[in-house]
Amino acid sequence: MSKSARQRSARERVAEERRKQRAREKQRKLLLGVIGGLVAASVAVVAVVAVQDKAGKSSQKAIAYTGPAVTATRQADGSILMAKEGVTGPTLEVFGDFQCPACRKLDERAGDAMKKAASDGKARVVYRPFQLLTAPDFPEPIPSVSRRGANAAFCAPADKWASYAKTLYAYQPEEGKNGFENKELLNWSRDLGFYSPEFDKCVTGMEKADDIAKATQYAKEQQVTSTPTLKLNGKKLENKQMEEIFADPSSLERILATAAS
Repeated sequence: MSKSARQRSARERVAEERRKQRAREKQRKLLLGVIGGLVAASVAVVAVVAVQDKAGKSSQKAIAYTGPAVTATRQADGSILMAKEGVTGPTLEVFGDFQCPACRKLDERAGDAMKKAASDGKARVVYRPFQLLTAPDFPEPIPSVSRRGANAAFCAPADKWASYAKTLYAYQPEEGKNGFENKELLNWSRDLGFYSPEFDKCVTGMEKADDIAKATQYAKEQQVTSTPTLKLNGKKLENKQMEEIFADPSSLERILATAAS
């Protein structure tokens, strides 16, 4: 190969190398741009999620019960009795677990109807929260969520029961998800105006664990194997009656009237 040919070949190699170098540099800048865009998008998504999460939590304000007024007292076994003075029957017992979706549905559909029956003197309504969803039948965190909800409900003062129970059902966590955290339970008591150091200690220290155990044992003795369960004068309402109440809460009045007669 001649000298001129070698020089031309060298120039071509240098030119080719420079072309490749420029291509690599362009590709690098393009890649950095893409990565930068993805990072920026990720940050934006995280920021949006954080804002939404914060908004979601801040919007979980306690829900005050505004239905028919009725006197509520806490009985020796921890259950809540709603009854008009002097009324001796019929007695409607309401067994429920605050982690139970069907219990939430019953509260939404017929909660006011049951309290109205008590307010009108047509029944003595006894609320018996307990822990149906226990380990090992249910995996965590379901049992713990159920337990925290029941404990807080037992800690709440009787005259705030209707509002606090309504709030627990309203913000019932999805089964299998965490929920009823101490911070939430305490914040709701502040919203409803009954927060106190004693309530704080009761909630965070799970001080009503014994009451939950007794309530759960009582439910077992009453052969309550599912929730919600309603018992009228000690007898479990039939599935047909439960379906009627879910479909038309006003049917509860007829059912109670039949029992009273």
